[in-house]
Amino acid sequence: MTQIGHNVSLPERARRIRRHALRMGEVQGQGYIAQALGIADVLAVSYFHATKYRPDDPEWEGRDRFLLSIGHYAIALYAALIEAKIVPEDELETYGTDDSRLPMSGMAAYTPGMEITGGSLGHGLGIAVGMCLALKRKNSKSFVYNLFSDGELDEGSTWEAAMSAGSYKLDNLIGIVDVNQMQADGPSLGVLNFEPLGPKFEAFGWFVQRVNGNDIDALVKAFDAARHHEGEQPRIIICDTKMAKGVPFLEARERNHFLRVEPHEWAEAIRIIDAGVQA
Repeated sequence: MTQIGHNVSLPERARRIRRHALRMGEVQGQGYIAQALGIADVLAVSYFHATKYRPDDPEWEGRDRFLLSIGHYAIALYAALIEAKIVPEDELETYGTDDSRLPMSGMAAYTPGMEITGGSLGHGLGIAVGMCLALKRKNSKSFVYNLFSDGELDEGSTWEAAMSAGSYKLDNLIGIVDVNQMQADGPSLGVLNFEPLGPKFEAFGWFVQRVNGNDIDALVKAFDAARHHEGEQPRIIICDTKMAKGVPFLEARERNHFLRVEPHEWAEAIRIIDAGVQA
């Protein structure tokens, strides 16, 4: 596993990821900030505990692949890539602007470390299955991580990929689903009830864990268990997260799928993150 500034704690990594995301959001004055704040702990554990990569060589063949199926979560992944030194921090101010390597929706052709273009929701897990099959043909020991959303559970392609992964016994696949209970049309379970989620994946042959996605200790244990599980089966970590985690006044907003934040509120949100204030 990659060791980058190993003296920096995972909670501090998560705090910095949140701060990077807020600074990018401030450039545009709006965006998918609530998702970025909610998934920051998962990204901190992914990039600074679990995943193999080389910051100076994002296409290193021996790397683990981290796929962002949810293209509109790009601001969250950019924040992690900046913290991991794959993307320079000074590019943060270009977020969403013309000719930036950090477009508002993730595009693999633009951004170092962005493995796929995830704009069409529900495709990431299928791409991950293909990558896992290819890596097995190469006798590679690398893992493929695929981060997708509870909204993508509405897509039939997600379940086709889940069934395929179990059938092919893809023990090099680790799925991560962000269950934040919100999507564009409203609360996720109100749009389409996907529960009970764990037993569904178990029925398709997956090794399943469900954790509080904002509990770093629980996430570390879950990632370790997923990587070291001995069964010939894909693994999934179901992460229950809180939208806008860490900034109470944003957490309290009823509809926060896409946030428009007043100019003075960005400074207040960053102040809260810098002070380590948690809800």
